Amino acid sequence: MLSSMDDYPLHQVAEPIRHAATSDRNFYDRYYFNLHASSDDLFMVMGLGQYPNLAVQDAFAVVRRGGRHLVVRASRELGDRMDTSVGPFRVEVIEPLRKLRFLLEPSEHGIACDLRWEGSIPAFLEPRQYLRRHGRVLFDTQRFAQTGTWTGTLEVAGERFEVTPDRWKGTRDRSWGVRPVGEPEHPGIRQGEGQMVGMWNYAPMQFDDHSILYIVHEEPDGRRPMEEAMRIWHDPSRAPEWLGRPEVEHELDPGTRMISKPSTIRFPDAPGGPIEVRVVPLTHCFVAVGTGYGMDADWRHGMWQGPLVVQGREWSMEELASWGWFGIVDHAARFELSGPGGERRVGHGLHEHGFFGSFPKYGL
Repeated sequence: MLSSMDDYPLHQVAEPIRHAATSDRNFYDRYYFNLHASSDDLFMVMGLGQYPNLAVQDAFAVVRRGGRHLVVRASRELGDRMDTSVGPFRVEVIEPLRKLRFLLEPSEHGIACDLRWEGSIPAFLEPRQYLRRHGRVLFDTQRFAQTGTWTGTLEVAGERFEVTPDRWKGTRDRSWGVRPVGEPEHPGIRQGEGQMVGMWNYAPMQFDDHSILYIVHEEPDGRRPMEEAMRIWHDPSRAPEWLGRPEVEHELDPGTRMISKPSTIRFPDAPGGPIEVRVVPLTHCFVAVGTGYGMDADWRHGMWQGPLVVQGREWSMEELASWGWFGIVDHAARFELSGPGGERRVGHGLHEHGFFGSFPKYGL
């Protein structure tokens, strides 16, 4: 089970790198990226994950373009963990924590790209996420996040886009740890209980000289297992600023768990005075559909598909509008900031939300 990574001084436990410290089947290690043109033109989400205790490595790319939801996905048996490729997908680390490359080779499935990522802020380590249900650890994950820009080429259903960093921006993260993956397990005492309950809301927003990383996971009774509100300057000599406890107001579309109208995020205890951000959705992607995030019985992150499988899928946004919001929804959004002393800024970024199970605050 030796791999090329074993020749580097990286070991944390008395095992080859191929083996995680825990034998929990749900251990994972994943890349996530998104890309938008600071507009409503299109929204793309990409990912690649390893599941050492399930012996699987998989990847996906999903693009919302007009009325189409296009997915390319691939899965293979995990071998050398330094080999970050799955069929036509490949992730390359050019300069750790700063520059990466995401490659999806052309195929009959309608999406291809050769994109280079450059971080605009230093990679930021978010709070650890830990949830226990009926004695079992359900989530024990660590993640770092970063806003940045893209350069390269993108092809979607015959259209070609020249991607330049002046307007093509996005967010990436690297997360690892334990969370539900692979084939469904017998639920036992957890039957009828969701993996996560309440509201998940995540919004990394990028302005000209800084970014704000905002997270709220709020349970139905108002408790928050996780929250974050940090201003991170593009100038690494300036220390990050904690903005205090964030507050948020959403308006859900009637009869759904979908947000299509502007939301408001407030940081009333921010250093120097309160900050308010109006979040304007531009275009959205039902990222849980077709990619492995749990809404497809035949394709989940870490699910064994065989030695190598590559697939393409397509849905109409009209079809997904009636049920896609039962999972996580990712929006490309405009963020309009108002701060002390008449400060006004406009930025762009990700507005991600999910509402799971009962959530009385919004009548769910």
